[in-house]
Amino acid sequence: MTTEATTSEQTPSLSMQNMMKEIEALELQMAELKKAKEKLTKLEEKYDKSKQNVAEKTREVKALEKRIRELEKELTLDKTIAEVKKILWAKIGQSITDQWQSTETIHEQIDLINLAQFENQKARASLGNMPELANRMIQVLNNRAGAQLAEIGIKNRTDTILLIKRVLTLRNYVQTLERKCQEMQTEVNEFIAKITALHNRGLPSLVTSARRLLSHEHYAKRVKNYATNQITASSSTSEETGPPSGQSLYDKLENLFYIKHEIRHLFEVPPNYYKYTEAYETLIKIQRHQLPKEYWWKGMIETLL
Repeated sequence: MTTEATTSEQTPSLSMQNMMKEIEALELQMAELKKAKEKLTKLEEKYDKSKQNVAEKTREVKALEKRIRELEKELTLDKTIAEVKKILWAKIGQSITDQWQSTETIHEQIDLINLAQFENQKARASLGNMPELANRMIQVLNNRAGAQLAEIGIKNRTDTILLIKRVLTLRNYVQTLERKCQEMQTEVNEFIAKITALHNRGLPSLVTSARRLLSHEHYAKRVKNYATNQITASSSTSEETGPPSGQSLYDKLENLFYIKHEIRHLFEVPPNYYKYTEAYETLIKIQRHQLPKEYWWKGMIETLL
């Protein structure tokens, strides 16, 4: 009985111990779960902060990249080069204005040369072989007596010779005009050689599509528009990164410095109108000159030659 009672008393005690152990185990598990949750929360907070830091870093990187690009663009001196080009084009425009009267003079000479060549061709076609025949006629008239001339119907030797000499006079006018035009052409050729070199370096053309000289107002506008477009295009198409080299700066500005220098020396001696006036006077004489009548001329050939 005593043994049974003892056993029955120990059974509840064992059950309580087991229960306590279970409770302790549950408490440990709860503590561990709590720690795990706390750790997970911390990890999640850390992860969130990490994502936030990544976004901030991304924004910072983008901002830095933008600034770097801006700095690189500034290092290419695009703005400075653009300002230098504006200054150079302004000086070029002023030099053109200062010499515009001389430019007009040269183009008037060009127009006169073209007109003179046309009139000379007409005069030469009208003359044909008349100068050669005129010299022979004059020789015959100067080697015959007045009575001999009267017999062939020539009453006045001097008047006849003067009329024949109209042929020689026109020939002389033609030769004089050709000589005057050659003198003007020398100046024109020098101008064309210089202005062509400037056109090849970037100076806009002085003339229209019909080869007529622009007015100074229209040409100044053409130069201004061309300069603006050139500066804008060179700035927008710049592909250089980092500080520019001396060679690249030279290449970008060489042509403009060349134009600026040479445009000032377009005319070593400003052209005047002396040769122009002499040539025009001769041209008017050719236009107004009258050759002997065709029937009279044929009669002289039959009579004298």
